[in-house]
Parts: sequence; C-alpha cells; structure tokens
Amino acid sequence: MLLSFDNLTLGYEAHPAVHHLNCGVAAGALLALVGPNGAGKSTLFKGIMGQIQPLDGHIHLNGIEKKDIAYLPQLNQLDRSFPITVQELVALGAWNDIGAFGGLKKRHKEQVASALSQLSLTGFEQRLISSLSGGQMQRVLFARLLVQDAKLILLDEPFTGVDSRTTHDLLHMISTWHQQGKTIIAVLHDLEQVRHNFPECLLLSREPIAFGPTAEVLTDANWLRARKLNEAFDEHAVYCGSHEVPE
Repeated sequence: MLLSFDNLTLGYEAHPAVHHLNCGVAAGALLALVGPNGAGKSTLFKGIMGQIQPLDGHIHLNGIEKKDIAYLPQLNQLDRSFPITVQELVALGAWNDIGAFGGLKKRHKEQVASALSQLSLTGFEQRLISSLSGGQMQRVLFARLLVQDAKLILLDEPFTGVDSRTTHDLLHMISTWHQQGKTIIAVLHDLEQVRHNFPECLLLSREPIAFGPTAEVLTDANWLRARKLNEAFDEHAVYCGSHEVPE
C-alpha cells in the first residue's frame, strides 16, 4: 500500500474529527472521498500532509515522502488578490526541484509551457490570477500540479464553482494521471460524478462507513447511516467517546 491508516483518529484540541480509520490506498488508486458536510474529509487530507498530528493511531507513507504529495485546496480557501501571474503560479510546481533560491532552468520553463498548453491556458501567462474566473483558476492550479509531477495527488473539491466544460477537461486530466500510475484521492460531493469516474470510494462520517469498489460503497443504506451518524455526532466530545446511531 502506498498510503495506510492504522486505527487513525484525527482532531483538534483533543476533539476528534475522524475516528478509528483502518484502510490502505494502493499505488495507482483513483479514490473518491465522500461524506456529509463536516464528516472529516478535509481533516484527513491535513493529516496526510502532516499539518495536524494524530490523536491516536498512525498514517504510513510507504515508499513516498512529503515532497511526493501534491495538494489542491478548495478554491474558496485561496487569496486571489496576491499579485502573481498565471505563469509564476504554475512555475511554483517546480519548487521541490529548484528550492527557494533557485531559478527556472530551460526544462522547467518547457514544463510550464507544456502544462499551460494541456490546460488550454496558452496566452494567459502574464494574466494576474485576480482576473481569472473560477474555472480558469482551477485550470491554473491543475497546471501547477502537472509541473509538480507528484506521486500522490490530493484534490479537495476540485469541481466546486467550476463550469461544465472545465470539469470535463479536468476529469480527463485526472484520468490521464491515473493511466500514468499516479495515486489520486479526491474529495467530491457529486455522487453520480463519483460513480462514473472513480472506481474506488471511501465513505466517511467522522468514522469510516464503507471502503471499496464505488458501487458497493455508495448504497442508500450506507449513505443513510453516514447522515445519521454525522447528525448524532457531538462536536464537543472528547476523544474517545462512542456515539449511538439512531435507528
């Protein structure tokens, strides 16, 4: 397994947000992470990236380091007022290669140009990101991921606030990454989109509800249990209490 969770509990100030997660993600997996709002999906990403430490259990990165992980945040978490051009932002994907004080070499510039072309952004190089639409901005962020060329890609709601044409193009890019053997985990809300494009799924509702082939995970019974568990959860509970799921 490229990534595995061993009785993992994550939370904030001893208040758990993800309980007792035990599963593994194989190298080359294309996995959707779904669940009700507040189910712990983004918290799990923070744990994988090392931004928060487990309250209990472990996260195992097998054969990869933190630099091998690429992360796409939610669009609404970005400060797009920062005066940076499209080309400069995409070039940040080469950060692990060139470091804080290194300059872009010819091959890096070629990688940036290729990424912009693949995301239909040729001609946008000198545009400030503050001038972009939501769909254009997401294309720029995907171009940055192309340059970064990471082994594990984490996508937090990549299609929220994005037009249908851009969604189609980004799904195609995700499929290409999958064919290249990259491991992709995406937080998603559109269950039909998940059914059509993601062969594996983890349904999370503070606790794992189901994990495996998407058709087996996204059943009405599993989703109902996830919603009930999420509604019953006490935000102020201290690790590690149990929560009865109402019938």
